[in-house]
Amino acid sequence: SHFGVNVPETAFEGAVVFLPKSRELTSYLLNALAARLQGRELYLVGEKRGGIEGAAKLLHAFGKPRKLDSARHCQLWQVTVEQAPQAVELESLAQRYQLQIAGEPLTVISLPGVFSHGRLDRGTELLLEHIDGLPRGHLLDFGCGAGVVGASLKRRYPDNQLTLLDVDAFATASSRLTLAANGLEACVITGDGIDAAPLHLDAIISNPPFHSGVHTSYHAAENLLEKSAQHLKKGGELRLVANSFLRYQPLIEGAFGRCQTVAEGRGFKIYRAVK
Repeated sequence: SHFGVNVPETAFEGAVVFLPKSRELTSYLLNALAARLQGRELYLVGEKRGGIEGAAKLLHAFGKPRKLDSARHCQLWQVTVEQAPQAVELESLAQRYQLQIAGEPLTVISLPGVFSHGRLDRGTELLLEHIDGLPRGHLLDFGCGAGVVGASLKRRYPDNQLTLLDVDAFATASSRLTLAANGLEACVITGDGIDAAPLHLDAIISNPPFHSGVHTSYHAAENLLEKSAQHLKKGGELRLVANSFLRYQPLIEGAFGRCQTVAEGRGFKIYRAVK
C-alpha cells in the first residue's frame, strides 16, 4: 500500500486505484500508474455515488476496460494497458492564485484533490480576516490543505514557529509548494488528526474538514475539538472557522469550559477558546 503523491520507484506488476473524490486527481493517478504498466493490469474500484462509472471511461485511453463486478453500490473495473501513456508531471497540474496578506501578495499553489483546489473558499476567507492577536510562540495550522492559512500566519507572524498538519499527501505537498513560492519556512507534517500534532502549542488555527471523500465525516473535527486542549499550553488558544449549522460550540465548551463566537457571516462562524 503506497502513500504519497508520486508512483513508487520500485517495480510492480499491477495496481489498484480506489476512486478519489476529484476527477482531476483520478486522471493523474491512472495516468501515472498506466505509464508504468505496459502489458499489465490496472484496476479501478469505487462507489457509484462517487462517479465510478464516469471515471471508468478514463481507462479507454489505455486499452479496453471491462467491468469485473458490481455489488454493494460499488463497481470494479480492469484494463490491460496496451498503450502506456507518457507520465504527466504532477506540478504541471497545479493551480495558483494570489491573496493580499499583511500588505503583501501571497501566492497559493494547490494540487489536484486538495480542498478548494485553485480558489479561496468562503470559510477560510472569513478566518483570514480574524487572525489578529494570536499568541507568540508555536502555531499549528490543522488541516492545512494548500497552506493558505499556514502561509498567511507565517507572513503575519514571521517570528512565530509554525507547523502545518494534514492527513492527505497531496495537501502537504501543496503546502510545501505554497511556502516555497513565498520564501517562507515552516514544518509540514502528514498525520492522522490532532493526535499527530506537537504538544505545548501556543495556538491551533483551523478550518477543519468534515468530509472524507464523498462522505460526510465529523470525526477529524470532533477529535480536534475534544483533544486540542491537550496539545496547548496553559493560556494557549484554539481559533477555528466552521459552517454555522455545525454544532461545534458545545464540544468546544466541553473541552475548554468557555467558547467565544468572534465573528459570523457568509454562513460561517469563527470560534475562539483559551485553555
